[in-house]
Amino acid sequence: MNREPNAQLIAVIDEARVSNKGLAKRMRDLAAQRGVSLGTTHVSVQRWRDGSGIQPQTAAIMADALSSKLGRRITPGDLGFFDLTQSTTPERVGYPSTVPDVLSMLDGLAQERAEASVTDRLVVADAELCAAVLSWMIARPDGLEADRPVQQRVGMRDVRAIRDAAATFMQLDFKYGGGHGHRALRHYFRHEVLPLLSASYSEKVGTALFSAAAEVSQLLAWTAYDAGNHPLAHRYLTATLRLSQVIDDRMFGSRILGNLSHQANYLGNHAQAIQLARAAVEGANGRATPRALSNYLAMEARALSNAGDGIAAARAMTEAERHFERADTGEDPTWLSYFDEAELMGELCHCFRDLKMRREAVAQAQRAVVSTDPKYARTLGFCRMVLAQSQLLNGELEAAVTTASLAVDGGDSLQSNRFQRYVTDFQNEVSMHAANPSVVAFNEKVHDALTRLDEDDE
Repeated sequence: MNREPNAQLIAVIDEARVSNKGLAKRMRDLAAQRGVSLGTTHVSVQRWRDGSGIQPQTAAIMADALSSKLGRRITPGDLGFFDLTQSTTPERVGYPSTVPDVLSMLDGLAQERAEASVTDRLVVADAELCAAVLSWMIARPDGLEADRPVQQRVGMRDVRAIRDAAATFMQLDFKYGGGHGHRALRHYFRHEVLPLLSASYSEKVGTALFSAAAEVSQLLAWTAYDAGNHPLAHRYLTATLRLSQVIDDRMFGSRILGNLSHQANYLGNHAQAIQLARAAVEGANGRATPRALSNYLAMEARALSNAGDGIAAARAMTEAERHFERADTGEDPTWLSYFDEAELMGELCHCFRDLKMRREAVAQAQRAVVSTDPKYARTLGFCRMVLAQSQLLNGELEAAVTTASLAVDGGDSLQSNRFQRYVTDFQNEVSMHAANPSVVAFNEKVHDALTRLDEDDE
C-alpha cells in the first residue's frame, strides 16, 4: 500500500533539529519516566515519517517529547496523526432563539455522559461565536410567564433545595474534580430542576428559579470541562448564557462569557478568549459589582498573557486589582462568593508565569498557595503547580520539584483532567533534568499516584 509521507511530522522534527534516533531515545526516556515501556527505534520514527499509523499513547509521548525540545505545546494533531476531520470541524454554537428551545437543548445535554467523548480539541468558528455573543448582548429579556394554569406549583422552598444541591455538588467538584458527581448532577438537573421551569410560579419565585437552574447548568459545564469533554462543556455554557437572558441576569451572563473565555484560553484559542473576556466586561453594562468586574478582567489578563501581550495584560491585571479593592462595597450574589483574594491571586500568578516574569510569578504564586483554603483542593493544586513552574523559571529546580510533589500529594486533584495536564506540562519542563534524583522521585510519585487512581476506578 502506497502512503503519502507525513509532511507535518517531518516539518516538526526538522524544526526540532532532532534525528530519528535522537527522537526515538527521547520518547523511550520520557515513557520510562512515566512507567511506560516503549520499544520505539529510529526505524519506527522513519515509518511514521513515511506515513504509517501510530498508537494514540505513542503519539502523545512523541508530541510531549517534541514539546520539550521546542519549548512550546505540540499535540498529536500538529504531527499529522489520526483522522482529525471530526475533531477539527467547527463546533456549532447553536444559540437557542426561544425559551422552549433552550430548555429542550438542556434536556438533551443532560442525557449526555461527560466521559463519552473526551477530547482536548475544540474548534468554534469565530462568526458563530460572535453571533451568539451579539445575540445575548442586544437581546431583550424574554420575561417569565407567571402563574401558569398548570397543576404543579413552585415555591421558594424548591428554589432553596436546588441551591443547596448545587452547593453540595460544587464542594465535591472543588475537592475531587475530574467530573466527579457529573452523572448524579445531570440526572438531578434533568428530572428535578428542568421540569420546574415549566411549572407555575410567581414572578419572584420564577426569577429565583431560573437563576438557580442557571447555576446548576453552569456547574454541569464546569464538571464536563474538568473531565476533558470540551464540546459538551461549551454547549452547556452556551445554553446557560441563553438561560440568563430569560430573566435579564446580565451579571451572571457575563460570568458565563468569562467561563467561555477561560475555556478558549485553556485550549489555546487566545484571540477568542480575549474577545469573550472583553464581552463579559461590556455585557454587564454597568450592572456588575466590583468583585464581578475584577473576575472578568482577570480572565482578560490571563488570555492576554497567554497571547504574549505583556502591556495589555499588565493593564488588565491592574484594573482587576483596582476593582477588587472595592469588592466589599458591592452587594454580590451568592454564586460570586468563591472569588476572594486568594482566587484573584491564583489567576494573576498564571499571568506572571505565562509572561515569564520569574520573580513576580514566584511571589504571587506563593501568596496564592498560602491564601487558598485547603478545602478547595483542586484550586490549591493548580496554584502549587504554577508556583513549581515559576520556581523552575527562576532556576530553582529543587524547590520546584518539592512544590510539585506537594501538589501531587494532594491526590484527589489528580482526578481532574486539567490538573493532570499541569503535571504533564511540568514533567516536560523538567525532562532535561531527567537524571536528577529529585526529578526521578517526582516522576515515580506521579506514576504511583495515577496507578492508584486507576485502581480506585476498577
